[in-house]
Amino acid sequence: MTLFIRPETTADIVAIHALTTEAFRHAAHTSHTEQFINDALREAGQLTLSLVADDKGEVVGHVAISPVTLSDGSHGWYGLGPVSVLPERQSEGIGAGLIHAALDTLRKEAATGCVVLGDPGYYARFGFRANPTLVLPGVPPEYFQSLVFSGPVPRATVSYHEAFQATGPS
Repeated sequence: MTLFIRPETTADIVAIHALTTEAFRHAAHTSHTEQFINDALREAGQLTLSLVADDKGEVVGHVAISPVTLSDGSHGWYGLGPVSVLPERQSEGIGAGLIHAALDTLRKEAATGCVVLGDPGYYARFGFRANPTLVLPGVPPEYFQSLVFSGPVPRATVSYHEAFQATGPS
C-alpha cells in the first residue's frame, strides 16, 4: 500500500462525495447525509481542513475539519468529521491516519481544541474524552467528545455550522 495523505484538490470532490456515500451506506447511527454535509461545508467556505488518503491516485479516505461555535465565546475550536473510508479499505488504519494528520495540523496551527460526535471506544485512542462542561444539545454525552490542545475545557454549548443540517444536494 502506497498511501499518501494530502489536502483535497478540486479534482477530488466527486470522489470524496462517492466514497463518503459508500462509507456510510450501511453504517448504524447515521442519517446518510454525510456526503451532503461535506459538500455544504465546502460551498460555505467552512472546510478548514479537508484531507484525502490517496492510494496510487485513488481517493480511499477523507476527513473534514470545520470550525464550531462555543456559547462562552471561546475561539479556536473545530469539529472533526465526517471521516470516511471506502468500505473495502476499512480496518487498514486509513481512518486513523487521516485523523492523526488532521489533529497534527490543528495543533501546528495553534487550535485550542477539537470536538467529535462518534463512538467513544474509537475516538478515545486519539485522546478524545467526554466532558460534562462541553455539550452538544440532544446528544448522549458519552458520544460527544473533546480534545483540548491548550487551556482549560470550556463550560459551553457547542454549535456546528448549518451545513451539518444538509439533507441533499444544494
